[in-house]
Amino acid sequence: MLGLTPQQLRAWFTELGEKPFRATQVLKWVHQRRVSDFDEMTDLAKSLRDKLKDLACVRAPGVRLDQVSSDGTRKFLLELDGGGSVEMVYIPEDDRATLCISSQVGCSLACTFCSTGRQGFNRNLTTAEIVGQLWLAERLIDRSVNHNRAISNIVFMGMGEPLLNFEAVINAATLMLDDNAYGLSRRRVTISTSGIVPAIDRLRERLPVSLAISLHAPDDPLRDVLVPINQKYPIAELMAACDRYAEVVPHGAIIYEYVMLEGVNDEPEHAQTLIRLLGPRKNAVKVNLIPFNPFPDSGYRRSSRNRIERFRALLKGAGINTVPRKTRGDDIDAACGQLVGEFEDKARRPQKLAQMGLAKIKVTTEDR
Repeated sequence: MLGLTPQQLRAWFTELGEKPFRATQVLKWVHQRRVSDFDEMTDLAKSLRDKLKDLACVRAPGVRLDQVSSDGTRKFLLELDGGGSVEMVYIPEDDRATLCISSQVGCSLACTFCSTGRQGFNRNLTTAEIVGQLWLAERLIDRSVNHNRAISNIVFMGMGEPLLNFEAVINAATLMLDDNAYGLSRRRVTISTSGIVPAIDRLRERLPVSLAISLHAPDDPLRDVLVPINQKYPIAELMAACDRYAEVVPHGAIIYEYVMLEGVNDEPEHAQTLIRLLGPRKNAVKVNLIPFNPFPDSGYRRSSRNRIERFRALLKGAGINTVPRKTRGDDIDAACGQLVGEFEDKARRPQKLAQMGLAKIKVTTEDR
């Protein structure tokens, strides 16, 4: 039941010979009150409750591990039906509470600075497994700290490439926006992508929520290494899709994420190239500078604070809205790029990397 959109739920109730408004009642019980026992849905006829018990269930992923960081960030390792696990992260702040959710078991894109990408890929999550993360978080997290709701913002920035699981992600986001479910605004639901150009256009047509682009490099030669999907959808095609998307994005700005890798993409010349790329679009751009979060054998180092500030100052001087992102939850490996689960890698990532040799950029720059 967690995976049925309002339209799908109404259609199913009609097939059962029930009035469509019953779907709205059930939607509220499941998503707003987070009730999993049909017997507790007291405004439904007993005959309907009995029918639902025979035909359906409300079941979220199970919690295998619940860790709390020193900064209040909370990471959950979630167990899925059929084996395997994914992670979700709760990030509390003074003015918001963000849930970072996963869309795939692993990831097939192999971005070289990302621990999830190194793990390989197993399968897409279902809509129920995606929505189940929010449903579970709303149950587990104290709502009193955030004006009686646990989660104010959703970011599809956990494990996986959301736009390679397009229909399930669209259906999940539809539920998150629905007034009878979670009632979030489009600007508070952000889908992140490494640059699947056709899917960005489809998202623009179907459900234009906030969009974040994992850019990480200002030109094709470097991005081909850091974000290999760039070899299929180079920067010029990606930026054209972003320009089209910016026409309909809820708040008029697209977020560009840029992980700071010392000596790799953080030099002044990289900033100047990025300014040339984003400068003409600066009224529809926000750049997040993300300190690299280390993991074993990554081959990269985090840019120093001075280098990040220098980079930020150059972009800001060009009129580009630029914000260094504060690293959260890195003491429990809950920070950006650190999420891993447990699963069988059907993409055989380690073997392929061993055969081709993992592309790395030698880093020799000293800390400044």
